[in-house]
Amino acid sequence: MWSKPTSRALVDDAVQLYYEELCKAMNRRGHTTAISQEIVHDLYVRLTGKPRLPENTSLIRAFLVRACANLGIDRLRREQFERRLFSGSMEEALAAPQPVIDADGIADREHRLKVLRRAVMTMSLQRRQVFLASSIGNLNSVEIAERSGISKNMVDRHLRKAYLHCLECLEETL
Repeated sequence: MWSKPTSRALVDDAVQLYYEELCKAMNRRGHTTAISQEIVHDLYVRLTGKPRLPENTSLIRAFLVRACANLGIDRLRREQFERRLFSGSMEEALAAPQPVIDADGIADREHRLKVLRRAVMTMSLQRRQVFLASSIGNLNSVEIAERSGISKNMVDRHLRKAYLHCLECLEETL
């Protein structure tokens, strides 16, 4: 039923053709005009990133309406969550217990960071690069392998050894 990604022109044409109808459908579901337009624009942005529309052109309108409805539901849920999350008063926020920051805890944390920095700097250059790409760059093993020109297995081996090295160095501070 689903086609391979289609051209962006098809998405442009479909959203442009059904824009007013999509906005009205969102209005009927209780959204304001401005919010309805935002939902349709969000859908358009998502579809231009990965344009996938039904092969059967008679289903495109229904698909767009359903997708907008789903985005509208997601938006309402997020707004309700945020209202609950931020519903407290300033007095309640100030009365909430705060973690106690003591000088010993700060000194201990700084010592651990120094030990960790030293551990990272004693790694081989390639292992350090793999470790930092994973932990700071948030890259997965496949991405690191592609960028560094080594196999995924070698990346995984470097990560295992890097984490073990860091743990061994930090063991004295625990």
